[in-house]
Amino acid sequence: MYCRECGEKLTLRFCENEGLVPYCEKCSAYMFPQFPVAVSMVVTNRAQNKILLAKHVEDEDFILFAGYIKKGENAEKTVPREIKEELGLNVVKAKYMSSRYHAPKDILMLNFIVVVEETPVKIKEDEIAEARWCTPEEALELIRKGTTAEYFLQNAVRELKKKI
Repeated sequence: MYCRECGEKLTLRFCENEGLVPYCEKCSAYMFPQFPVAVSMVVTNRAQNKILLAKHVEDEDFILFAGYIKKGENAEKTVPREIKEELGLNVVKAKYMSSRYHAPKDILMLNFIVVVEETPVKIKEDEIAEARWCTPEEALELIRKGTTAEYFLQNAVRELKKKI
C-alpha cells in the first residue's frame, strides 16, 4: 500500500478506536482506505409483482441494475439517473434497503428497491444485451448464484412479499 498523496510506502500504525490503520510517515497522516460507492437496484413494476433483471453485453448471467455514484452526487440522485440511462424508464419511488461490500470490484454497494413507470424498456444496447421482467420466483432462479446481486434480490423479495 502506498500513500495516495505522496506515493510513500505505508506502514500499519495503531489508531485509537480504529485499530491498525495504514499510516504515511512522510505526510504524518493515517490513510484510511477509500473505495468507490455504487447503487444496486431491484427494479419492480408498480404492482411490485415483477422484477426486471439485466444481462450485460459481456456476460451470460442475469444480474441487477447498478451504477457508480458520481463525484458530488448522492445515492438518491444516482438511482433515477442510472435507470433512465440504462432503461429509458422513470423512477416513481425508491426505497433504500441495505449495503454490502462487494470484494470483486472493491466497492461499497447501496441497494434500493425501485418502482418504475410501466412504459416500454429502451435498453442501452452498448451495455445491456437483454432486460427481462420476471416474477420474484423466476428472478431468484435466474440471478447469478452466490453474488452480491443474489443477496440483495433475496432481501428485496422478502420485503416485497410482506406487501403483496
